[in-house]
Amino acid sequence: MDYSQQLKKILDITMQEEASDLIISVAHPPTIRITGQLVPLAKEKILTKEDSAGLAFAIMDEQKKKKFLVEKETDFSYDFEGKARFRVNIFFQRNSISMALRLISAEIKTIEQLSLPPILHEFTNKSQGLVLVTGASGQGKSTSLAAMVDEINHTRAVHVITIEDPIEYIYKADRAIIEQREVEIDTNSFATALRASFRQNPDVIMVGEMRDLETISTAITAAETGHLVFATLHTNSAAQSIHRVIDVFPADQQNQIRFQLAGSLLAVVSQRLIPRISGGFIPGCEVMICNTAVSNLIRENKTHEIPAVIETSMKEGMISLNRALSDLVRNKEISLNDSIDYSLNPMELKNLLR
Repeated sequence: MDYSQQLKKILDITMQEEASDLIISVAHPPTIRITGQLVPLAKEKILTKEDSAGLAFAIMDEQKKKKFLVEKETDFSYDFEGKARFRVNIFFQRNSISMALRLISAEIKTIEQLSLPPILHEFTNKSQGLVLVTGASGQGKSTSLAAMVDEINHTRAVHVITIEDPIEYIYKADRAIIEQREVEIDTNSFATALRASFRQNPDVIMVGEMRDLETISTAITAAETGHLVFATLHTNSAAQSIHRVIDVFPADQQNQIRFQLAGSLLAVVSQRLIPRISGGFIPGCEVMICNTAVSNLIRENKTHEIPAVIETSMKEGMISLNRALSDLVRNKEISLNDSIDYSLNPMELKNLLR
């Protein structure tokens, strides 16, 4: 069987149906995800162990295949005939091969098109500091980062270095020089690339993920030394993000890191994608800006008081998650039930909606 042709056909269907994801798994037909719901491709046959392996090997070159068979899982981006890009994860389960592909739009959407808070425009104009975009997997962090980096691309003549695993969006040359480095292809690790970037004369650095102590430490140093740094973390709120960053360090270094973070952090945008009543998803965002009050709380290890500062600093552009959710409900963008499901404090949200 020609698995390359079958894969091409399935990827074409994924694009035509405007699906967000494609899942290849034994004992199921190829299955796509449309506005959050899994939809089996009924006209396609149920996949055998041989089929899923054939489709997976059809998307990998020899080098990727060798690495996959040793490590049992792999992550990479795939350019589909210049028509679209997919973020691909291939893994073993019950001794057979499965594959999850996320469709990446060729077009980088703007902050407005993504319905993100307008305050994000201000972060793209800063000359130095750290901006964290946080949230669980699949909540649109990479897409939000791409919107901000692309705005810089179209408005500022600066040198941008991105470090990604894998590269998702491709930036078209405009006012900025953007150099995109992919972990394992262009560099060995986030930390190595970030350290090396100091000698590459960047103005802006985008770190796809802050995974370890060295990457986090170097990102904070970069933000302190005259670079604008954008990075992501897998956390659910601004306060939790600050905890996570500090907790990575040994106890005897945490005080110093609190001071460094208090001085270098610009903002934390914590987002989750919520089903839209009209179809698709809309982001619900908490935005914390590191003003004097927040800086002091970070220094004094009182991060539990940060939500109160966010709630009382709306005039500065800060947004609490419950405020964002209540606005979305009032504007008939999301349902009341969904707003409560996604809230970290449902009782407070119910009071706001009264």
